[in-house]
Amino acid sequence: MLEDTFRFRGRAFLFGDNIDTDAIINVNYLNVADPELLAPHCLEELFPGLSARARKGDILVAGDNFGCGSSREQAPLAIMGCGFSCVVAKSFSRLFYRNAINLGLPAITADAEAIAAEGEEIAVDCLSGVIRFPRADKEISGAPLPPFMLEILRLGGLAGFLKEQLKAEGRL
Repeated sequence: MLEDTFRFRGRAFLFGDNIDTDAIINVNYLNVADPELLAPHCLEELFPGLSARARKGDILVAGDNFGCGSSREQAPLAIMGCGFSCVVAKSFSRLFYRNAINLGLPAITADAEAIAAEGEEIAVDCLSGVIRFPRADKEISGAPLPPFMLEILRLGGLAGFLKEQLKAEGRL
């Protein structure tokens, strides 16, 4: 069911402002494309042991300008390898945002960092953009993902989306 595919519930991991792609994944791992191999190195210099603490379904919550710096597809792959279901940030670098969507990692723009507490369970609805904080008995409205991005995510990323398009056109 589409609705369940884009609704996430998990522990919040808070990361602050201006987290750049060099911090998300070190340049030494740019020859790696496997999320599981990237995971142990995700944010390892800023948050040692993150991959050991993160569980499947957790939610990465950041402030302004998340994913700034160089354009590297390994950054969202490393985040996915840690098990994060989505990223919620007050703002994203445009390159990181599109890389995340294109690789199948939902990215929601919302100021959740101002409300979330480290480790609390929060709920993210990518269809409506609503983020719920049960501990604080609050919810905020972020930017819902547009239908074409939801379709890319539903198909596992841009490669899956393009494959589906080629099948529909009879070219695959």
